[in-house]
Amino acid sequence: MGATDQLDATFAALADPTRRAILARLRGGAASVTELAAPFAMSQPAISKHLRVLERAGLISRGRDAQRRPCRLEARPLKAATDWLESYRRYWEESYQRLDALLEELKTEEGRP
Repeated sequence: MGATDQLDATFAALADPTRRAILARLRGGAASVTELAAPFAMSQPAISKHLRVLERAGLISRGRDAQRRPCRLEARPLKAATDWLESYRRYWEESYQRLDALLEELKTEEGRP
């Protein structure tokens, strides 16, 4: 999967609040499908569909632990998305700094006779 495809898959997976909640839960450590499904009012197959989307996006991995297949957070794609978003944060920060400078200049001009 190329970088652009990976970014698309990451943002598509993050677009759903259930998937974001699953990732938030996995920040605390690995969990089974049953454990991940517990706080949601949906069937285990529905949770499994969400997990497949997260897995295809590379945001989770599934291991083998006896009879369980615990899910684990894979944060690397989140880092790539954060890096991409960072350029926009810098853009807005620079825009606000220019606006602050302009406002300061206008205040100074108002104070002149």
